[in-house]
Amino acid sequence: MTIDWTPKAHAVLDAASALFYEHGIHAVGVDAIAERAGVTKKTLYDRFGSKDRLVAEYLAARDTRWRAQLDARLADVGADPLERLRAVFDAAATWARAEGSRGCAMINAHAEIAEDHVAHETTARQKAWTRDLFVTIAADAGASDPAALGEQLMLLHEGAVVTAGLHAMDAPFARALAAAETLLAAASR
Repeated sequence: MTIDWTPKAHAVLDAASALFYEHGIHAVGVDAIAERAGVTKKTLYDRFGSKDRLVAEYLAARDTRWRAQLDARLADVGADPLERLRAVFDAAATWARAEGSRGCAMINAHAEIAEDHVAHETTARQKAWTRDLFVTIAADAGASDPAALGEQLMLLHEGAVVTAGLHAMDAPFARALAAAETLLAAASR
């Protein structure tokens, strides 16, 4: 199904995005989304076909916004692997403050949806992209095993994302970055 991105479709997506992130996917019904968007349920279904498709669009839109913010940061720092690593963690910290008070939308959604859900591919693809980014940074740093180091860097990043969402400690991104810098330096020797 191709979505006709009318102003009403955008209103539905905006409402769903806020509600899904604030309350969780299963806790939010289409009635609440339609009411917040100022449309009828029929309009919601006409534009998206199903709540599941709306969930997939919500996650895809959030991922697009995150990647745009990160890509801008990475473009600013150039090709140096250490600076790129710092940019990823700094961008994630900035995103968490502005957009992520409840943690990672992909992780939260993954906990709520089954593997056959239409949005599962979006969550899996986003995390694979993140892993690949860290593997590339590790390779550019000259790591002897960039795949292993990239996965370790991703684990530090994802741990910081979850910890930030839980508000379990101060400065999780700075702490994770310090460990990531140590790993990158050791692998680059």
